[in-house]
Amino acid sequence: MVKTRSVIYCRECRMHWIVDHEPARCIDSGHAHELFEVHLHHSRVLLPDGTAVTAVSYDDLDPYDRGRQPDYGLYLDRKWEPPWPHEYLDWPDFGVPDSSVHAISTLKAMLKRAQDGESVEIGCLGGHGRTGTALACAAVLTGCPPDKAVDWVRSHYCPQAIETLAQEMFVLELLA
Repeated sequence: MVKTRSVIYCRECRMHWIVDHEPARCIDSGHAHELFEVHLHHSRVLLPDGTAVTAVSYDDLDPYDRGRQPDYGLYLDRKWEPPWPHEYLDWPDFGVPDSSVHAISTLKAMLKRAQDGESVEIGCLGGHGRTGTALACAAVLTGCPPDKAVDWVRSHYCPQAIETLAQEMFVLELLA
């Protein structure tokens, strides 16, 4: 399920606020404010081997609102502090992890949990760059050829997934 939310961003102040939910954080009439529609992901993704994971983005209004809490979460941003069992994979925004070995190990452990029947979710903030790249890596680990994984994620999860060339190359070189 993907919902959208309207957000206004001030480039000069480098702040954003949610339309109709909070007051403007910048009221300087000389600043140019831009309106964006952002995705709020809570999307079930079936990986190539049939393993199910839920890809999520961080909802500033209520990040932990779920019909059912997951058994485990793997988060790619420290802003997440959910009340359920979870861990973090250090992954810079718009970048890739420093250690592909550690990333692969962490993703394999997440996949094992999901394959064992646990409800597993993975997310960053926006749900596109880091989450999309991690899903592409998981797709490779579950049988998708590395050169097809980026397209696979964009067609099975979100067309905006995976934001940078470095993220695409990380997926391509994952098992090299």
